[in-house]
Amino acid sequence: YDLLFNYISTQSADALFLAGDLLPPFGLRPRALGFDGVDFVNRFLLKRLAQLKDQLGRRYPAVYLILGNDDARFQEGSVFLGGTERVWTYAHGRRLRLGDRAVYGYSCVPPSPFLLKDWERYDVSRYVDPGCVSPEEGVLSVPRSMRDRRNATISLELDDLIGGDDVSRAVFLFHVPPYETALDTADLAGYHVESVPLDTHIGSIAVRRMIEERQPHLTLHGHVHEAFRLTGTFKEKLGNTWCLSAAHDADGVAVVEFDLSNPQEAERRVLR
Repeated sequence: YDLLFNYISTQSADALFLAGDLLPPFGLRPRALGFDGVDFVNRFLLKRLAQLKDQLGRRYPAVYLILGNDDARFQEGSVFLGGTERVWTYAHGRRLRLGDRAVYGYSCVPPSPFLLKDWERYDVSRYVDPGCVSPEEGVLSVPRSMRDRRNATISLELDDLIGGDDVSRAVFLFHVPPYETALDTADLAGYHVESVPLDTHIGSIAVRRMIEERQPHLTLHGHVHEAFRLTGTFKEKLGNTWCLSAAHDADGVAVVEFDLSNPQEAERRVLR
């Protein structure tokens, strides 16, 4: 975060998009940050960005963020607070504005092998890949009904979010990438569960179908931290839509710089 804050202070960006997996793992007490790790959102992230906003004044970018599947949802209330103080805008499940463009946010991912299920949904049907745990199992930090856990899908939730909107000029802030792209390539080649080879693509079919059918201007992603290391690319085009990812699994923090009018010229840099 220090690298990111220093970077923001030197830029003249209009907006900053944070695509989830933002918080320390639950139970971690990162004393190196200067506090005991309790209430990371309010006592560290919100505090530091508020200071940066005061420092930059009108140069402070519009900040849009969502949480990711590694982020416990009980922190969502604190994330809302950052929005009320105008330090950032919480985007999950919302249609927002950036100038003359709509911005949509969505945090959820298909079933994974991990046990935290706050942000997991079935994708287009009640199918679970080998080695993964269904949304009906695992643990939640915020209660959900079993009916919702059983019936909710990414496909249905995206339909509810978008409705009949024309999204041809819109920006989507997703945690999960579209299925079967360079951006959703995981380090699973050669692995098997009960003799069944694992799919190296762990993105969302529903997100891919939405992109192909609705053709938004730009989609932004995270989730598959190792994808760039495995594929060497952070962008892919689906029809007229450019998809970008800042996912990173090495030292430093990756940022993707882009001009909204020309996203194909986006550049990735690693801050160290």
